[in-house]
Amino acid sequence: MSNIRETALPGIGHKFEIKTRGGDKLVVIIHDDGRRELYHFYYDNPDDSISMISLDDNEARQVSAIIGGMAYKPKALESMEVALDDLVIEWFKVEPGSGGIGKNIGELGVRQKTGASIMAIIGPDHIKKINPGPDQVIEAGMTLIIAGERPHIQAFKNLILKKGT
Repeated sequence: MSNIRETALPGIGHKFEIKTRGGDKLVVIIHDDGRRELYHFYYDNPDDSISMISLDDNEARQVSAIIGGMAYKPKALESMEVALDDLVIEWFKVEPGSGGIGKNIGELGVRQKTGASIMAIIGPDHIKKINPGPDQVIEAGMTLIIAGERPHIQAFKNLILKKGT
């Protein structure tokens, strides 16, 4: 597991220093104006930066989606989970026969009943929808990217899978 250290930078934003399992060091500075700077450091000299890149807010969110697997999920991963302290982000595939199929998000009461949120949907046709609204209908074969604490995620799965939902 990687080691992440967060530091507030008053008047600037926040700094995140990530040390990977492989020993690499990456520093991400998120400026209050939305700009992000990424610095990669030499493995054997963690004080000497190899490279730096600056991203605006939109670019950073696009890169985040790519890295987080929202743009492309490797086929080898049936389900994926990312944990950020108590927050869990999970990819959940709706299997045929699930009770939530044919119902919309609002009708199911996803957030009210489970505490989880659907961040994005990848349809069986690979069309992606970020932040789907309450009118979005759940279909078999969809992959739902959901966020919440572990009990919320489990309650969400129970709601979607339950017959007669």
